[in-house]
Amino acid sequence: MSKIDEITREKWILGAFPEWGTWLNEEIDETVVEPGTFTLWWIGNTGLWLKTEGGANLAVDLWFGNGKRTQKVKEMKPYHQMRNLTGGAMTQPNLRAAPIVFDPFAITKLDVVLATHIHSDHICPFFAAAVLQNCGPEVKFVGPKECGDLWESWGVPKNRIVVVRPGDTVKVKDIEIDALESFDRTVMVTAQEDLHGKILDMDSKAVNYLIKTPGGSFYHAGDSHYSIRFAKHGKENDIDVAFGSYGENPVGCHDKMTSSDILRMAEALQAKVVIPFHYDVWTNFKADPVEILELWKFKKDVLQYKFKPFIWEVGGKFTYPNDKDKMRYHYRRGFEDCFTNEQNVPYPSFL
Repeated sequence: MSKIDEITREKWILGAFPEWGTWLNEEIDETVVEPGTFTLWWIGNTGLWLKTEGGANLAVDLWFGNGKRTQKVKEMKPYHQMRNLTGGAMTQPNLRAAPIVFDPFAITKLDVVLATHIHSDHICPFFAAAVLQNCGPEVKFVGPKECGDLWESWGVPKNRIVVVRPGDTVKVKDIEIDALESFDRTVMVTAQEDLHGKILDMDSKAVNYLIKTPGGSFYHAGDSHYSIRFAKHGKENDIDVAFGSYGENPVGCHDKMTSSDILRMAEALQAKVVIPFHYDVWTNFKADPVEILELWKFKKDVLQYKFKPFIWEVGGKFTYPNDKDKMRYHYRRGFEDCFTNEQNVPYPSFL
């Protein structure tokens, strides 16, 4: 039988996905974090992996699913949050645009799983299963009540779930996790009922996080929209790096912060660095984060900004404070060992 005859759809899927294999898993495992710093990797969407100088590993909002996969379904489900939000019924074209750069089933070390809210691109059954299968019983799952309910319904033991509301603090090794108010107005309309006249509890559905390490802190805004109460969080907390969900909102829909909102958020939080995310993943919300950088250049002198934006790439590494003055990320280019050995070319001037 020829090689081609042996190849099946299943073999293709197992051979090609996840696209990066265990490359990033290995990088995270091998990284030694220097004292006075912390290191983050962008896993995609709002998913971040944190590693500290004490060797603690934290994962927040990791997601390994997908968006739309067929055009045969013409309408969103009744009471879908985007249907509630916009009054439209047509299936939105939210296809996943970013690759999966991490293999959840190759996890070797993890201390805590965080979720900011209940939307399916922020809390993931595949990741939960991988953690239960690969990691020890000491790993906790931390999130608001409805995230806890989801995890429990999937089979996560109840004694491993820590439900938090704004004001709560969870400590893991050398990490302190502070739950803060979320400003995610989209999650507020995520319900299976008529919402007219309803009084809803944001705190049971979503939280933001301030995550403190010996090397500094970062603020994870989840899917928060812009709110003037970012300024309250900035006054009450010392924030080094702030992450906000950015995107190009389709007409009739407001679900992501704009470039101006991202800068306003960073200023209000009194952050040193602001990093946009979430713009990478959905085709219908794709945006160019360089717009944030250009708007920052336009405003920074007149408004006396004390922060800098950093434009990241999925799968990339960011270490604070070492990288605080960088403006844009580039993947490692390689070939550092060129001319270590003699070239195998017909003659020296061949290239």
